[in-house]
Amino acid sequence: MELQDQNLLVTGAAGLIGQSVVRKALSKGATLILTDINKTRVFSLKDELDELYPGKVHAFPIDLTNIEGIKSLLSLALSKVPHINSAVHCAYPRSIGWGTDFEQLQPGFLYEDLNNQLGISILFSQQLIQHFLSNGGGHLIHIASIYGVRPPLFSQYKGTSIKSPIEYTAIKAGIISITSWLAKYYRDKNIRVNCISPGGIFDSQPEPFPSQYRRNCSNIGLLKPTHISESVIFLLSAAAEAINGQNIVVDDGWTL
Repeated sequence: MELQDQNLLVTGAAGLIGQSVVRKALSKGATLILTDINKTRVFSLKDELDELYPGKVHAFPIDLTNIEGIKSLLSLALSKVPHINSAVHCAYPRSIGWGTDFEQLQPGFLYEDLNNQLGISILFSQQLIQHFLSNGGGHLIHIASIYGVRPPLFSQYKGTSIKSPIEYTAIKAGIISITSWLAKYYRDKNIRVNCISPGGIFDSQPEPFPSQYRRNCSNIGLLKPTHISESVIFLLSAAAEAINGQNIVVDDGWTL
């Protein structure tokens, strides 16, 4: 599953999933365009990777929560590579009201999160696919969630301060829906659009959450970012040529 011919754009590149995708794709030969709103983290990542893969990494700290940022990113990316073959949209912007209890949910924060996560995913797809159409095709991967497939098991959160916001479920279900819509809309254009729905990823969550989450899984429990990036690399490869419009669930059996 080599990617030597790929110029891959990764948003949210400094996050858990984004970094794992970047490292794995570089190891397979891809040229990477990284973007993240966190300037310090994305340039630190680029500096680290430049030592291992000189000339293969380009980085731009850009706010993608507006159409101007998306257009600017594509323009800057195309100043470094002749075209973009594929993209993985991992960006995960959240308002300061993210995680508020349902009963205290404020309209302004709700609208901001729905726009910045779902609305911007639609606009990012719009702008990127326009580029794909003028360059013979391409592949876009969105990141959804198991909570877009099934509602949360609220018992997992008992005794913790961790929340699963209703807007997260709505956004991720929407990501799954726009994935299939886009794949169908752009049939016969050599364009593929897929998404991955990860299960919970370990990020130093305190007990009892990891143990309670594990009870609903098959063998692993909370996942490593590499469990997700391996599936991303497969979808980007020629081996997945016939996979289009699909939601790939990677959750150690949580949704069973």
